[in-house]
Amino acid sequence: MGKQQQGRRHGGRRGRSVKPEANEQVAELLRGERPARDRLIEYLHRIQDRYGALSADHLVALADLMRLSPVEVYEVATFYHHFDVLKEGETPPPPLTVRVCDSVSCELAGARGLIDALKEGLDSARMRIQKVPCVGRCQEAPVAVVGTRPIAQATPERVLEAVSQGDVSDTAPSQAIDYSRYVREQGYSLLKACVAGERDRESVMQVMADSGLRGLGGAGFPAGRKWRIVSGFPGKRLLAVNIDEGEPGTFKDRHYLERDPHRFLEGMLIAAWAVGCEEIYIYLRDEYAGCRQLLERELQRLRTEPPIALPAIHLRRGAGAYICGEESAMIESLEGKRGMPRQRPPYLAEVGLFGRPTLEHNFETLYWVRDILERGADWFAGHGVNGRKGLRSFSVSGRVNRPGVHLAPAGITLRQLVDEYCGGMLPGHRLKAYFPGGASGGILPAALADLPLDFDTLQAHGCFIGSAAIIVLSDQDSVRNAALNAMRFFAHESCGQCTPCRVGTRKAVDLMEAKQWDQDLLHELAQVMEDASICGLGQAAPNPLRSVLRYFPEEIA
Repeated sequence: MGKQQQGRRHGGRRGRSVKPEANEQVAELLRGERPARDRLIEYLHRIQDRYGALSADHLVALADLMRLSPVEVYEVATFYHHFDVLKEGETPPPPLTVRVCDSVSCELAGARGLIDALKEGLDSARMRIQKVPCVGRCQEAPVAVVGTRPIAQATPERVLEAVSQGDVSDTAPSQAIDYSRYVREQGYSLLKACVAGERDRESVMQVMADSGLRGLGGAGFPAGRKWRIVSGFPGKRLLAVNIDEGEPGTFKDRHYLERDPHRFLEGMLIAAWAVGCEEIYIYLRDEYAGCRQLLERELQRLRTEPPIALPAIHLRRGAGAYICGEESAMIESLEGKRGMPRQRPPYLAEVGLFGRPTLEHNFETLYWVRDILERGADWFAGHGVNGRKGLRSFSVSGRVNRPGVHLAPAGITLRQLVDEYCGGMLPGHRLKAYFPGGASGGILPAALADLPLDFDTLQAHGCFIGSAAIIVLSDQDSVRNAALNAMRFFAHESCGQCTPCRVGTRKAVDLMEAKQWDQDLLHELAQVMEDASICGLGQAAPNPLRSVLRYFPEEIA
């Protein structure tokens, strides 16, 4: 048979042939579905969950069933950290993976020693140890994830005990308010009132605008204004919800989701109603396996006893890529592609998911919708201090007595937050510095601990609040090392699309690892990254190193 005939036989695609056994296995995992291009990442998860890795045969079979080129499937699979793509003849990984977070908060709590100790007792035939970026449990540092089960304040003994007992799967959090209880407590009454015409869209959007609620994923765009903008575009509108909180130091979305998922779901449905969104896509980070079980269960109950005629709601699973917290990268991932940020304009409000006008929101922003509409705009706006308005959920970790999520007035200072909400510093520790907005928010010295923590406040000092992830450092910590940890994170998580970020973060790591910093070169590199990177990752990555240069010169002399 000639090459031209072979190309016709395989639908015009050339390359590796499809093995019948692999084809049957993948077809069975698709469960009779008509393969949809945007569900590619979901299908890759199914294969890895079943077979422990992604073999070349399975990838080719999946490409054939989806009528895609194998290269297209391969490039998506290799983009995401949680997929194990096997080369030809490569041995599959051990059946169990133990992931140990080595981001800032966990490093402060001894993650490096934990990793070394686990590797010493490693049974390589049974398990592997991986250093991974933040897993969203910074208040419980150091954290290890055995299979999908998180181990708080992990020690080698606790990790190995979980392994020996086969306790390797996360479960839905037991403290969550379920659908029945939420409805008994008047849940979804507001949603039903909106749909019944007791509230109109214009008044609802006005209350949201008057409340001053801003996007709580980090960018801080006014929520009410965003609703108006998206609702003004014609055509089928969509809602995309970002629960990919991968910023080191951030865990507030998980905190609320594990406790009151329907408050978020009701806010989500009210936003969809107000803006006229016909479908909803929820993007949940892969590290939150228990939350995924919870959402799957509660969404099914919601569909079984719907309070209104529901729009289609799709729950999608991330695959370990911090960049997908950037809104346009998340949209790309929802479409089943590599999570690479888009060039803008056009903006998502006009040309978003599947080319449709899209309202994109962080989880916590939607979580507050019900309270604001029931209690009024003044209730939310009236909580601020130091001239600010609203409430902020601070994810606090590091050297404090009570790490965790603390709900406090916008504009509170770091000193007040630590003293009044976190029980003060740990015994024997004095405040030295703090990250006010996670790894990308920069680092401020104790001398600036009386600045109001809010949007548009910290920029003059080279920092920003972002998602309000506070990591507290003490006089026993090296700010230089913390900044290097953050830069290693950015180098690992850069999507690689643009040179200033891809090369700049790695070059910065090399320069910051030197005994003596080349300060002029670091300043120049930071400026290029800020000016020329496509998205916020590369633009904000220099913030920690600039903070060291500005506030802690004694550590790099």
